[in-house]
Amino acid sequence: MKKYKFKIRGLDCANCANELATVLQKIDGIKDLSISYMSERLFFSCLEEDKEIILEKIQKRIKKEEPGVTIKEVSNG
Repeated sequence: MKKYKFKIRGLDCANCANELATVLQKIDGIKDLSISYMSERLFFSCLEEDKEIILEKIQKRIKKEEPGVTIKEVSNG
């Protein structure tokens, strides 16, 4: 498993972040997903070979649940 970090923008409130995290955690292959509203970060772990497929599913789900919210990967360095 590898941990990934993203900048998440456009969430209106902490409750929206919690609800979105609950929805995203249900995507197969994701482990330990969390969203920090205050720091505008989304974290999740998955197998490295599944990252692109999972990322597509996350983006589709975000577009459906919270239109206007965007994510951008942050380097782990």
